[in-house]
Amino acid sequence: MTDDSPGDESVATLTARLSVPDMDCPSCAGKVEHALEGVAGVDSFDTQPTTGRVVVTYDPDEADEAELVAAVEAAGYEVTGWSGESEGERTEPASPGSVWTSPRALKTWASAVLVAAGFLLEFLLPGSNAAIAELLGSDVLLSDAAFLGGILVAGQPIVRGGYYSLKSLNLDIDLLMSVAILGAVAASVAFGERLYFEAATLAVLFSVSELLESYSMDRARSSLEELMELSPDEATVLRDAGSSETPREDGEAVDGEEVTIPVEDVRVGDRVVVRPGEKIPMDGVVVEGESAVNQAPITGESVPVDKTEGDDVYAGTINEAGYLEVQVTAEATENTLARIVEMVEDAQANRTEREQFVERFAAYYTPVVVGAGILVGVVPPLFFGASWPTWILRGLTLFVLACPCAFVISTPVSVVSGVTSAAKNGVLVKGGNHLEAMGAVDAVTFDKTGTLTKGELTVTDVVPLGDNTDEDVLRCARGLESRSEHPIGDAIVEYADDRSIEGREVSDFESVTGKGVTADLDGTTHYAGKPGYFADLGFDLSHVHAATDGGMVTQKSRDLCERNDCLDLLEDLVPRLQSEGKTVVLVGTDEELEGVIAVADEVRPEAKASIQRLRDLGVEHTVMLTGDNERTAGAIAEQVGVDEFRAELLPEQKVEAVEDLTDEFEAVAMVGDGVNDAPALATATVGVAMGAAGTDTALETADIALMGDDLTRLPYLYDLSGRTNGVIRQNVWSSLAAKAILAAGVPLGLVPIWIAVLVGDAGMTTAVTGNAMRLSRVKPELDADGEN
Repeated sequence: MTDDSPGDESVATLTARLSVPDMDCPSCAGKVEHALEGVAGVDSFDTQPTTGRVVVTYDPDEADEAELVAAVEAAGYEVTGWSGESEGERTEPASPGSVWTSPRALKTWASAVLVAAGFLLEFLLPGSNAAIAELLGSDVLLSDAAFLGGILVAGQPIVRGGYYSLKSLNLDIDLLMSVAILGAVAASVAFGERLYFEAATLAVLFSVSELLESYSMDRARSSLEELMELSPDEATVLRDAGSSETPREDGEAVDGEEVTIPVEDVRVGDRVVVRPGEKIPMDGVVVEGESAVNQAPITGESVPVDKTEGDDVYAGTINEAGYLEVQVTAEATENTLARIVEMVEDAQANRTEREQFVERFAAYYTPVVVGAGILVGVVPPLFFGASWPTWILRGLTLFVLACPCAFVISTPVSVVSGVTSAAKNGVLVKGGNHLEAMGAVDAVTFDKTGTLTKGELTVTDVVPLGDNTDEDVLRCARGLESRSEHPIGDAIVEYADDRSIEGREVSDFESVTGKGVTADLDGTTHYAGKPGYFADLGFDLSHVHAATDGGMVTQKSRDLCERNDCLDLLEDLVPRLQSEGKTVVLVGTDEELEGVIAVADEVRPEAKASIQRLRDLGVEHTVMLTGDNERTAGAIAEQVGVDEFRAELLPEQKVEAVEDLTDEFEAVAMVGDGVNDAPALATATVGVAMGAAGTDTALETADIALMGDDLTRLPYLYDLSGRTNGVIRQNVWSSLAAKAILAAGVPLGLVPIWIAVLVGDAGMTTAVTGNAMRLSRVKPELDADGEN
């Protein structure tokens, strides 16, 4: 990333990721943001309270990580670890201890003991509650001293947070609670009516609510931490005598010596040893050995996948049985698992529509309720002669309810739970907005090859024409397709190679998108492609016939058909092959057809059940889009059970088809391979890429990526998205309703301040977090074979 400075060359910026576990609510994030705004050289930042991280982009010539850390800590939040792109020292995030034994918790428990002692003296042992001092003409009793002690111990972190909030002009819960606690003490002194008990209770209960909130957020973060912990910390690497990476203590190295080193020190090209039962530490390619590998942590596949030499493997997957040696292809910070974790962390940046609504609402809610609290505390005593202490306490209770913590946190905590749950089941969602949008999809469009089918094309029929043999047709087709990047071309070349059929000298190659290819073979122009391609070239395909003796005649010899029992290709052979779900490729010159090749692709076993499951979950319409011919497309569509298919589409026509469906159904998902279908994926409301594990393009461009080639993850994703939207609605409206009911009861004297804290703050924050955690229990209902 670069910034342009006037008169200077562009200055490269760096990115640092700070771990700030105590930043667990939007108001906390606001203080951190205000602190970072004051650091020269900071280009941008993204605070993530639900994951406790801050991502900062900065100019290294004007700032460094130490200044960033100092700024965040000056806002009142400890930075427990950081990582970045600079060459400076890194610190790993400190392992969080139990919330209930933290310094904040110890202060809370000590304060609770003091408050309990004060309560005992004031209400149960009044005879022992002697006066011990006098303050502004009022006696200070022993119970008062205990309450004041409790306020000092538990209130110190609260008032400290309130100070930083005031410093950053942030009207948040810390500032409001500080005003409420100090206001109750001030009212006790000013009016002679003791509100020390209320102030102490408020300090203790709010501290307890903060601990509950921290505990709830720790639960929300634990699912992401499980992802981060999938990859082992160390790797066993084979070193040779010339390696200087990890010298022996005696200064000598041994050829083939196994050395255990941190994964951060493993480099691309190193050979890693993975024994049975061990996790594969790095992305790489198997260079020796074979084994079954459990890829569930990455792709969600329930059945281990057999790996042999040349196969890709991913960091965090588990070697089930055999011995493997893996050549590393990506460093620890760039492997598939690392990218998944990073994208899940960054998913909060793309806020959902509901989250944006909540933030807009909260901007008005807090000032309005604070204003109502001031009016409630002042108007009745001032104009109606009511008791000042009573109404001030009620006004302060409204202050407690003025901060919409549970309301604001309800959406992001649900999004984080949903996104991390999806990641653990082999689905990478790039942002909360995409998760929300997927749950509202009414129609789903599918690419055929590689999506509804396995994408493993193979040649099924070779029909020579005229005097040509099978070998002649394949030799010509292999030469034409050798430079093609289309899967059909790859299948023909592989089929010819398996039969040791060599190609011909190729020149002037040209690919005609959606139709076929042309090239000069040994100086003669040849063509290979769809029947329609040859019709465009001027061939009269209705005069190409099959003879009863098994030979085929050419157009130049169509008079032979007058002496033979002939079979029209367009009326019989081609339609029959296409009706079997095969793609037909014609091969020939501009004067004669040399042969017909049929290629088929096996339908995924789970495709039909997955489409039916989508229909059961509420998807109104399913469509298959393909460049294949009508008959082949119809045969595949019938097998998988889509509602509609559109065949013989060029890439731009797929885009038009998605646009037409969007006009009709409003929200449309497109499922494809993430590369060939990129335009259609980008046009759809939600673009879903199949088989994205290890594929940079798919991971970077798709809205959502199914990491494995498993269509059962699509109905799971739709179900999870719908449930996430439901949980968000429940959280938003329940927290809002709770605040409204409590606020309405405050002026009537029905809601004491401790109820406002326990229910309106701690209770609702814990409730919405717990509700969001239910999303982690959503699992795919189908297996890879499409069975329940």
